[in-house]
Amino acid sequence: MTDPTISPAAPAPAGFVRGLGLLDSTMIVAGSMIGSGIFIVSADIAREVGGAGWLLAVWLITGLLTLIAALSYGELAALMPRAGGQYVYLREAYGPLWGFLYGWTLFLVIQTGTIAAVAAAFARFLGVLVPTISESHKFVALGRFSVSPATLVAVGVLALLTGLNATGLRTGKIVQNIFTVAKIAALLGLIALGLFVGANAGAIRANFGDGWTATFTQPTADHPGQWLTTPHTALTLLLAIGTAMVGSLFSSDAWNNVTFTAGEVKNPKRNLPLSLFLGVVLVTALYFLCNLAYLVVLPLHGTPDGAGVVERGIQFAPHDRVATAAAQVIFGQGAADLMALLIMVSTFGCMNGLILAGARVYYAMAQDGLFFRPVGTLNRRGVPQNGLVVQGFWAALLTLSGTYSDLLDYVIFAVLIFYVLTMAGLFVLRRTRPDAERPYRAFGYPLIPALYLVLATLLALDLLISAKTRGNAWPGLLIVLAGVPVYFGWKKWGKGGATA
Repeated sequence: MTDPTISPAAPAPAGFVRGLGLLDSTMIVAGSMIGSGIFIVSADIAREVGGAGWLLAVWLITGLLTLIAALSYGELAALMPRAGGQYVYLREAYGPLWGFLYGWTLFLVIQTGTIAAVAAAFARFLGVLVPTISESHKFVALGRFSVSPATLVAVGVLALLTGLNATGLRTGKIVQNIFTVAKIAALLGLIALGLFVGANAGAIRANFGDGWTATFTQPTADHPGQWLTTPHTALTLLLAIGTAMVGSLFSSDAWNNVTFTAGEVKNPKRNLPLSLFLGVVLVTALYFLCNLAYLVVLPLHGTPDGAGVVERGIQFAPHDRVATAAAQVIFGQGAADLMALLIMVSTFGCMNGLILAGARVYYAMAQDGLFFRPVGTLNRRGVPQNGLVVQGFWAALLTLSGTYSDLLDYVIFAVLIFYVLTMAGLFVLRRTRPDAERPYRAFGYPLIPALYLVLATLLALDLLISAKTRGNAWPGLLIVLAGVPVYFGWKKWGKGGATA
């Protein structure tokens, strides 16, 4: 039963500052989505599907799914413009257990693990510019935990952004806007240079002369260092597209973070749905054009021991850094430094958006008595400072332990399941609250949201049965289910909600 004290139309809790306009909200959507993935994951997608047309198709399908979800979430955001976003939607649709399971997984792995991964990427690319910032040199090593110059930088930048966001919403949104605009401009520059300067007839002919021949390239088990390419059948291609979308979906994720900040958005019934639409369309277009630029600069196929980036192709770009390889064709040897700087700007802005938004979910959980009581309070500047600190501490531990990469592999499946549940919650709330005010209604309801449910469910099943991903999907499900006894334990021994 829904808590009668919580109304979808209720105002934000006292103390929150509605300081996010449409531009700010859109920058949170776009800035949280664009991290380091777009510069890297196309190499793995190219190995999975083996054709330029299929590479672009994977990104288009990902963008379409993300846009459908964002347009549908817009209805929920306008219906319940409260801090916590997706946590609130699941709680109101299915009950507090389901909201808790999402919040538990978000805090344990999804948000904090992503923050840790993005912080590590920032430090890794700073190491390109400053070689002394190394991951290999360990000051301290104790089991999984280690301290290196790179981890110190990662934890340091994480702490810096946590502290900045604790000073108030205005600081957080200024950082977000500056860095998001900067990385959008940089991506547009990379796209323009790739399409109009770096484009070459050889790459275009190789990629688009026969762009729909689908192959799978994988290392051989019997001969380490050697790779085997096999043609796809219709069935294996469908499975490969689903597997390949793990990378593109992860690169396109975090668009929902703006809903976590709903209590601070001006005119949320209009600006939340609109910012979701604008942000997702913008990033989807950038990602597609970026991959098109890769394909006119570099051949998709190559060899792992090729003499240069052109010979290695997109599939075997050094360290999978496709953007750096493309930039090297355009700029020469100085490209590595240029791309490192671009990725640092991108990851810094992404990290800020994740840090800003995540703490609002833990605040909402604490208000419901499902998280530590002090996290459910706001500081004198109207931000959940305690939530920021707790989130930062756990993300720092994941950074030092190096476990974030494994954990994020595990929860890709769980993230998809929560999206499916939330989308299904749209149908549930239409039935249970037929008379509730809906300033915005999901585009194409019920057919378009139902299409998302079918496609996302099929994708989840693909992850469960695919040889490459099933080993991670089941542990991810166990992480979520581990929250069930924690929920009942918290309900039994917890001390109830906080007051704002």
